[in-house]
Amino acid sequence: MKLWSIEGNSQKLDGGSMFGNAPRTMWTRWVEPDDRNRIRLATRGLLATPLNGKTVLFETGIGAFFDPNMRDRFGVAESHHVLLDSLREAGFDHTDIDVVVLSHLHFDHAGGLLAPWRADAEPELLFPNATFVVGRRHWARACDPHPRDRASFIPELPGLLEASGRLEFVEGGDRTPSLGDAVRFHYSDGHTPGMMLAEIVGPDLRDGVPHGGVVFCADLVPGLPWVHVPITMGYDRNAELLIDEKQAFLDDKLARNVHLFLTHDPGCALAQLSRDEKGRFVAIHQVERLAARSLHGDAA
Repeated sequence: MKLWSIEGNSQKLDGGSMFGNAPRTMWTRWVEPDDRNRIRLATRGLLATPLNGKTVLFETGIGAFFDPNMRDRFGVAESHHVLLDSLREAGFDHTDIDVVVLSHLHFDHAGGLLAPWRADAEPELLFPNATFVVGRRHWARACDPHPRDRASFIPELPGLLEASGRLEFVEGGDRTPSLGDAVRFHYSDGHTPGMMLAEIVGPDLRDGVPHGGVVFCADLVPGLPWVHVPITMGYDRNAELLIDEKQAFLDDKLARNVHLFLTHDPGCALAQLSRDEKGRFVAIHQVERLAARSLHGDAA
């Protein structure tokens, strides 16, 4: 099995919102804002093949579905669908994808499911041959959002996914039929209810427990600064819960040497966990880009 990081459209969001209650004097040590106080974010997918005999894409980024006004509002620099270009660069087309795994349905994680915006055209679903794997509990949130995060969802998307006839719900367990034992799911509610964190199971079994895999961190750990446990986003629905979830999540991944795949970090796709001299989590062996990389780190 090989792994690729698949870059999607970039976006810019308010730095204060991205770092929650961390003061500006702290977060500007990690990232430099523009003149509108916005920071640049990637929206990166992870491609794995063959995974349980399939070509699997974990998330699709923000895509290019926004109209020009909304694109400017959310700092999406590119008007074309960057993820489709990145797939082609890796040797794939969206029609080659057998399974799309969605941690949650916020627009910056699922917008890439849609074709680029065209004036007077209705939203159109891409990936015509893919099964769409979504957590059942989060699906309920996406279909009936809370006022706090209603603007984070694409209103037309649930209907398009249902109409495809290719939805596969994860009912709360850690497996799903299309991926078998190759992927296990972890859950987090602090950012949005029922967010799924997909772990590609590593080849090293110790007493039946897998070691050495890769986990898609979604918005539990969106980038390198958020590896530090107290750092959360203003967009999180429950910061204290998220901190507790992140502590347990990172403890587990460090113990099992599971690498972190980061969707929003502009300069790092993959990192290994360690601890510093004060016992805080740190990211080491940072990798900017994956191209036909195995779980053991070699390239084709």
